[in-house]
Amino acid sequence: MQYKVPQDVQREDTIIGPLTLKQIGILGIGGGIAYAIYVTLAKNWMIEVWLPPTGIVVMITLAFAFLKVHNLPFHIYLMSLIEFHYLPKKRIWIQGAGTPFVPPFQEKKIEKKIDTAPKKEQKSIEELAEILDSKGKKHSAIQEIANQNLNK
Repeated sequence: MQYKVPQDVQREDTIIGPLTLKQIGILGIGGGIAYAIYVTLAKNWMIEVWLPPTGIVVMITLAFAFLKVHNLPFHIYLMSLIEFHYLPKKRIWIQGAGTPFVPPFQEKKIEKKIDTAPKKEQKSIEELAEILDSKGKKHSAIQEIANQNLNK
């Protein structure tokens, strides 16, 4: 019996032609922003005024939708580039220093006080051993409870 084996499961599904749902969403949002800029500026100004902002928004939208740099989507490449410029270039290892990153929303540690039970004396341990050895017959408290249960 033959089964269909999926070949490229990492590839996104195409919706309209070669466009994926993410690309259609990016183009819709960017196109809407570019159109809003065009409508507001084209009423009162000539092409020299409304074309540059509209063109910049369109180019940024196309970059986010289609551009891949080093086989990475543009938004991931852009975030990696920003991270590269803000994080230190040298890392210094200090033994026992722990992690250098402290999350901003760190949970407060609640110290729990553990009540230690008083230590049993040697006599009580010997008494317990005697109860276990005699199967409860030599201990008066156990005999009283057993007699009460029998009398009921």
